[in-house]
Amino acid sequence: MTTGPSGRILVPIGESVTLRKTVAYAVREARECAEAGEAATVHFVYPITGRVADPEEFDEPESLLDRVEVWAREDLGDEDGSAEVRIETAVQASDVYLFSPIDYARTLIDYAAENDLDRVIVDPEYTPAGSAPMVQPLEYELSRSDLTIEEAPVERKTRRARLVRGSDLAQFATVFGASYLFYLVIGGFAGTFDYVTGAFSAAVTAALLSQISLSEAPDSRTPLRALRALVYAPYLLWEIAKANVTIAYVVLHPRLPIDPGMVEFKAAVWDDVPVTTLANSITLTPGTLTVDVRKRRFYVHTLTTSAREDLLDGGLERAVRFVFYGRQATNIESPAERRADEEVTEE
Repeated sequence: MTTGPSGRILVPIGESVTLRKTVAYAVREARECAEAGEAATVHFVYPITGRVADPEEFDEPESLLDRVEVWAREDLGDEDGSAEVRIETAVQASDVYLFSPIDYARTLIDYAAENDLDRVIVDPEYTPAGSAPMVQPLEYELSRSDLTIEEAPVERKTRRARLVRGSDLAQFATVFGASYLFYLVIGGFAGTFDYVTGAFSAAVTAALLSQISLSEAPDSRTPLRALRALVYAPYLLWEIAKANVTIAYVVLHPRLPIDPGMVEFKAAVWDDVPVTTLANSITLTPGTLTVDVRKRRFYVHTLTTSAREDLLDGGLERAVRFVFYGRQATNIESPAERRADEEVTEE
């Protein structure tokens, strides 16, 4: 009887640069246990939050799990499924919104208990919540259970790239100009020292963030969009002011008439910058908080019923479409109208 690591392994799955090596390590560990006479199984699990309502949202994890299973069976030499190591894949759909490492840990712990697994191997680049690092806090939360937790000992390549490539000069120049102008406005155009330090700061900012801030280079439409944004800014400030008055009324009211809840809708905006603009505009408006955005589907926490109604009326969405797509795009139906059309179609 062996006293080494268990062969009943759970591996949380998400897209990452070290996923392939993590799969190979988990399979190798399970195989060693099988050769020692233990029952060996590896469950590759993709935790997904219960707020997913669109079946298309399950396509990506299922596709990734199919790929992982092919890798695992390739490492086992087990195309026909006859190896001593059993490979299982699952999309673990929680009935709650998964946000923090605690939420993901609870989902994984529950899955491990249901399937008699006692060892978790974590991909060192695992980021289930998007781009935020989660491995260490997730491992900490998992370690508070009876599970054995370990991080896959895989090498991570250091990726180096030139700060600015020739094809990215337009993006670099745009971010540099905006950063430089912002620096001078804040500094008050005070003199030579500010001009020099501002240029240096703007150059560093543009070199590091131009590829992150802009997904594509500015084109002939950019000046017109900038002018429309000048019209959008006072509209957004007006919406923020109205929402502040509403929230102040709620806070000062003796009965505190709040009705918190989540609302989900698919916005008629496309591309990264318009989607980000709408998400941030919603968050800036008191009483609403954009919790998540996936494939144009917004998940927003609202504090009052009126905030939900305003959101579904689509005023902010219509204004963002005006900025990026022009006046004609404002005629697109509101989220509430599109939702009603979908319900009629389903009937």
